[in-house]
Amino acid sequence: MDGSSGSAPPTSAERQRLVALLLKEGGITVSRSSAIPRRSVKTPLPLSFAQQRLWFLEQLAPGTSAYNIPLAVRLEGDLDVAALERALNRVVSRHESLRTTFSLSEGGEPRQHVAAGLRLALPVIDLRGEPERVRREAARRLIMEVADEPFDLSRGPLLRARLLRLGAGEHAAALALHHAVADGWSLGVLMRELGHYYGRYSGGGGGVGEELGELVVQYGDYAEWQRGRLRGEALAAEVGYWRGRLEGMATLEVPTDRARPAAQSFRGAYQVWKLPLSETERIVALCNREGVTMFMTLMTAFQILLHYLTGQVDIVVGTDIANRNHRQIEGLIGFFVNQLVLRLDLSGDPTFRELLEQARATTLEAYAHQEVPFEMLVAEMRPERELSRTPMFQVKLVLQNYPLDDLELPGLTLTPIPIPVQTSKYDLLFNIHETKQGLAATLEYDTDLFDAATISRFLSHYEAILRQAVEDPEVKLKALVGRLARADEQRQAVKEDRLAEVSVRKLRGVKRRPITGP
Repeated sequence: MDGSSGSAPPTSAERQRLVALLLKEGGITVSRSSAIPRRSVKTPLPLSFAQQRLWFLEQLAPGTSAYNIPLAVRLEGDLDVAALERALNRVVSRHESLRTTFSLSEGGEPRQHVAAGLRLALPVIDLRGEPERVRREAARRLIMEVADEPFDLSRGPLLRARLLRLGAGEHAAALALHHAVADGWSLGVLMRELGHYYGRYSGGGGGVGEELGELVVQYGDYAEWQRGRLRGEALAAEVGYWRGRLEGMATLEVPTDRARPAAQSFRGAYQVWKLPLSETERIVALCNREGVTMFMTLMTAFQILLHYLTGQVDIVVGTDIANRNHRQIEGLIGFFVNQLVLRLDLSGDPTFRELLEQARATTLEAYAHQEVPFEMLVAEMRPERELSRTPMFQVKLVLQNYPLDDLELPGLTLTPIPIPVQTSKYDLLFNIHETKQGLAATLEYDTDLFDAATISRFLSHYEAILRQAVEDPEVKLKALVGRLARADEQRQAVKEDRLAEVSVRKLRGVKRRPITGP
């Protein structure tokens, strides 16, 4: 088998260049629309289509934390707390989205309002006097409070932060933003700017050093531009593509451990999945040989898993795309990410390589038509709405494009702190990162539907599919499915044997009562 040079996984920029090359080779053109103008009226403003959907969801289920974006990091070194707070507020002053709230206008339409100024406090909680076990539990609880406390979209601020003193030269920082004002890409922007300004302000620097360039546009400019742009014949043509691509698609019926409730509760949990660097490099080598991206390979394997679980051949999965096609908005904090619907046909008995080629074509076409907001697509397609399911798709895979292992603040060592997921917006959400140690992922799941053991089985099967694809890309779908079925049979046999052993032990442990006569 081909190996790789052992280099780290490609960066987000490298992946973007590869996708651009693949689009060009496929003769697919992505429209480059005109520049986004600055708006003339500062506030109130219309919501972007993505914001509007979240606002309506908040009205249906107020007080949910399902759309919080949390981040927690351990900071080791001599931390300048005053400089960190000052840097955080400098970032807030640069990005209008972090000073935004939402309310209804007199006409009954939601509008976003940008505060002229906002000063965030950075509360510091000192846990140094507590025993280690108590300190660790208190830190976990306080981080979860930051992550899980619902936001009030009408009052704000829609960003909160907290700092914990854990010991000499050791802190933990926790922050959370509401999805209506940020996305995953935004976390990278926030951390980069925070690092820049912390470097200027720390150590008595007093702000000496290069200032970041002025932001050309703000999120409100984008929202107004998007509303004006997506209309007329151009929009009809884009929607027409998606209608043709998705018409008649089947609802994915993944077998669940319990009956689906009448309405989503958003209760969830997650399991961690990791693939060592050596095996990740083999997948990278496969991608290079086949002329595809890592995402295309991971998505193909995921759709094969869903085919095995459901027996369906019409497989529909959602994903995210950064949707930052304009240089003007690459450095903005805001809610730009769009959702795409990827549909694969697994009929017949195709090889993994054939399915990978289909996924390649499907993904590139979707990228070429990525500007249609998912919310608008739902409105145009009018799928049957159920409170128990998300529209269009219920299963999602995302290859995150913001590096968690590149967090930096000058003079400090930063380590991400995992935050336990207690909500789930979908039946299944597979979040995958490319790290220096290999692929790392969390599979979030709806706990109303699935048990932890079931999710473990899904992850085991997914890994088996990837390994077999790397070993033999010409492997047929039926052969793959057969291997998974045999693995399940073996797993069930072992389970039954263990249950039988337990039953025998229990019987042997029961003392017999003596038989007495009348």
